[in-house]
Amino acid sequence: MIFLEKAAIVLCLDVGFTMSSSAPGEESSLEQAKKIMTKFVQRQVFAESKDEVAVVLFGTDGTRNDLASGDQYQNITVHRSLMLPDFDLLEDIQDVIKSGSEQADFLDAIIVCMDLLQKETIGKKYEKRHIELFTDLSSPVSEDQLEIIIANLKKTGISLQFFLPFPVDVGDGGGDTSASVCSHVHRNSFPRKSLTEQQKEGIDVVRKLMHTLDEEGGLEEIYTFRESLERLSMFKKIERRPMAWPCQLTIGSNLSIRIVAYKSVTEEKVKKIWTIVDAKTLRKDDVQKETVYCLNDDDETEVQRDDTIQGFRYGSDIVPFSKEDEEQMKYKTEAKCFSVLGFSRSSQIRRHYYMGNQVLKVFAAKDDENAAVAFSSLVHALDELKVVAIVRYAYDRRCNPQIGVAFPYIKDAYECLIYVQLPYMEDLRQYIFSSLKNNKKCIPTADQLSAVDSLIDSMNLVYEDDDGETFEDLFKPSKIPNPHFQRLYQCLQHKAFHPNEPLPPIEQHLLEMLEMPCVVKERCQAPLEKVKALFPLKEISKKKEEKTAQDIFKDNSEDGPNPKKPKIEEEEGSFSIIKLAEGNVTSVGSVNPAEDFRILLRQKNADFKDVSQQLINRIDQFLENKGSQYYMKGINCIRVFREEAMKLSKVQCFNDFLQALKSKVEDKALADFWEIMIQDRISLITKDEAEESSVTSEEAEKFLAPKEKKNETLPPTEEGGDVDDLVSTVKT
Repeated sequence: MIFLEKAAIVLCLDVGFTMSSSAPGEESSLEQAKKIMTKFVQRQVFAESKDEVAVVLFGTDGTRNDLASGDQYQNITVHRSLMLPDFDLLEDIQDVIKSGSEQADFLDAIIVCMDLLQKETIGKKYEKRHIELFTDLSSPVSEDQLEIIIANLKKTGISLQFFLPFPVDVGDGGGDTSASVCSHVHRNSFPRKSLTEQQKEGIDVVRKLMHTLDEEGGLEEIYTFRESLERLSMFKKIERRPMAWPCQLTIGSNLSIRIVAYKSVTEEKVKKIWTIVDAKTLRKDDVQKETVYCLNDDDETEVQRDDTIQGFRYGSDIVPFSKEDEEQMKYKTEAKCFSVLGFSRSSQIRRHYYMGNQVLKVFAAKDDENAAVAFSSLVHALDELKVVAIVRYAYDRRCNPQIGVAFPYIKDAYECLIYVQLPYMEDLRQYIFSSLKNNKKCIPTADQLSAVDSLIDSMNLVYEDDDGETFEDLFKPSKIPNPHFQRLYQCLQHKAFHPNEPLPPIEQHLLEMLEMPCVVKERCQAPLEKVKALFPLKEISKKKEEKTAQDIFKDNSEDGPNPKKPKIEEEEGSFSIIKLAEGNVTSVGSVNPAEDFRILLRQKNADFKDVSQQLINRIDQFLENKGSQYYMKGINCIRVFREEAMKLSKVQCFNDFLQALKSKVEDKALADFWEIMIQDRISLITKDEAEESSVTSEEAEKFLAPKEKKNETLPPTEEGGDVDDLVSTVKT
């Protein structure tokens, strides 16, 4: 098993009085150093790092460390022992740590940090022990113990980094510009005359110390404050321990190879740690959540959880489905599985077939020579034959199986199989679009093709030199952190310390993160102008038709012909456009059933009876749900059903449906729905509207009237029915 490296880190900060001084309009060195420390701790907190952090201050008014005695190691304070970083540490850095009125030798501070690391890491396992020292080098320094410090740093394996307000090559008046990786960028900001003699002496000591520790790269561990802020502007990604997935790769019933797989790519998601707290006390314990189940009746009768069962909506009915049923339904496998079903040419597996939320790298099992030989043979054979394995993959016996592809991946350092999930039939989306080649208006000219080719070449994100030997990625997605996480952490950190203030604006580097690289932006300007000239865009102003309130709110189902009604041919044209916009409609859906119904009826070989039955099922579903929004959807469906029945001479089909609907409304006490039908005057289709009908206007009017009460002669205490009661309630 592979474990993440765990480090012990000491942040050693100079708080002497010179650190708080600054030029007008500029931040002091102490404030800059605290910003860097804050950024560093933020990254550790949000990355859920297991590294432990301590804080040592030198230049403090008081003294608190284990080495202090007499006049030795004075004005050095161990502010915080080694522990996991948290918001308390962030708060200390921002509000508690203040400038002192004394000074202390930074070499003495390094010794105190080394002593702390030695004592507090006894009995614990750390892969790395590290000191980060922030100072302006203005305090007096004694080199008496420099050799001892260097020897002990090498012996204990403790690494050291310096963070200064200026680059180390300033003290030379120019010197070797390669002393620090990025220091030359800011060299001109710190002319030699701006440094004091004490700072120049401090630079010499730092250079001697770091060069002795590492002759080649020691000086690269000295950073400027400005450079460090730029590097720490991004929150660190959450560190994940690689979890091995051991299994058997099987080919047929006789060949089995021990393998182990690791997640190589997977979508990172924000950890769900949101919780509900009391707005005043901010305590989670002060809020209790309780779920109560009630019947949908007047008294809202409470139902115990044990008396409920989950159901699956199947059309207009609810099919009960218990937890036991759900368990029995689940796909049962004997165990985890990575079984080769067969092989296919790699060219047959299209890139757009890749799906799923992870990519696995599959290796031979560790310390198994037979598995390694067999697995290597398989990988190389796949690579040489340019074929891939089609695999049945199941994570464990509780998981549904997947079909995926495993293709060979051979590097100098290792070889493996890359597994990616493939889609089932239901996962594929088929769309049919008209061909651009068959439309003469869409055929580009030679100049247009050349212009687009030039644009593509100019936007190449891979830089290649003239010889074609050097390549450089100008845009590296693998190095770009998720802007959503960066913004979230920024806002959480701000709210933790400023709960009553508005959120800060999005940082500029986040906005620029996904922008086109500057080099590419400059390079593509000329080709873009050429494309713009060859593909002119003209604005077509469409005159808006003036509509009156009567046009907007008119009743579409008025009896009698409407002289302003558009022709059927025009309507059919509009529906073909809707069809293109909505996609290939194959059934009456629940989102826009009326439009689906119309589109289906205009398809070739459409069966009116079958399509209308689909619409009727949707209407029944809306009535079962109850509620005004569902009722209005149902009314719209009935109105469209009526219109289409008249157009297509299917009058009897609609009238039979409406007769059945009235009986259903009376049986299920849906008087409020029928009241809407009465108000909208949606009745049977009469012979005045369609020749096929045998219904008179009087019969249609009578059909809408509520059913007469059968017990009108009974005493008042017993009279009335459910429908009448509900209608009267609606009217009041």
